[in-house]
Amino acid sequence: MLPNPTLDQLQVFLTVAETGSFSAASRTLNRAQSVISYTIANLEAQLEVPLFERSGARQPKLTEAGKALLEDARRLVADLEVMRARVKGLKEGLEAEVSVAISVMVPSQAVVEVLREFRNEFPSVALNLAVGELGVVMDLVSNGKATVGIGGAILQQHDLLVTERIGHSFMMPVASSTHPLARIGRPLTLADVREETQLVVTDASGLTKGRDFNVLSYKTWRVSDIATKHSLIRGGLGWGGLPASLIRDELRSGALVHLDLQAYEQGEYPIYAMRRISTPPGPAATWMIDAFRSRLSQCPSQADFTAEIAEYTARDLSVAAE
Repeated sequence: MLPNPTLDQLQVFLTVAETGSFSAASRTLNRAQSVISYTIANLEAQLEVPLFERSGARQPKLTEAGKALLEDARRLVADLEVMRARVKGLKEGLEAEVSVAISVMVPSQAVVEVLREFRNEFPSVALNLAVGELGVVMDLVSNGKATVGIGGAILQQHDLLVTERIGHSFMMPVASSTHPLARIGRPLTLADVREETQLVVTDASGLTKGRDFNVLSYKTWRVSDIATKHSLIRGGLGWGGLPASLIRDELRSGALVHLDLQAYEQGEYPIYAMRRISTPPGPAATWMIDAFRSRLSQCPSQADFTAEIAEYTARDLSVAAE
């Protein structure tokens, strides 16, 4: 017959192992020591292996089998605690899972910080995370595949969505420091970029079909995502706009160069929290929206960011001149 230990037996086993004695376990669990001994004996009978060495020792010592099974017992009891926490949360209205879609325009540092706090605040809530470009975030929320969307400009009015501005972001036209545009050394004109390859992200959602944003070159390479675009620009294969938060370190180091191109619209645009009217956020999703609002409200303005990068550039030129 296969062993079928109870969770109570495993809990007693863990308590004896952690406290170091049957008497200490009885005090911790508020049970008679005879009950503790009886429970361990029954567990050993179920498993058909001794868990503690009792002869010749004042305190029970784990056998090799006991040591091997200790981690299994810990894992099972921990899973039970997770289940208890989830049930408690469900009774209180806490979601079992939060599905969130986040735009690539949201600073990655803010995403990491919010999700780290979310994990600590709601350990029993599962997370389903999607990261998208352009209209993908709005598409996922409107289709009900995401409970909450944290994304950029609203591409079309949608009567079924509730939107709330919680921050801002902006794109910057850049090129590798080895790219011809980075070597011109003066403000760029349309004529300068027309014949250079521009890298452009194609919107997988279809919401912007037939519409291009800041496409100025006659030659374009279209890619599916920002990560690929970033890699190709960094490799010197073209120029294009990238989220400022994504390239901050590379602008500081000089690996990428900000292109002074007046024709490229570089104004700030808002970041919104989106949700369907029919599915108001629960406690965990509401907390996440508030956390993103708190982080994104602290992001630097475009003017401050540009001034910061200019300061690093001037400092590098000064060092080079010396």
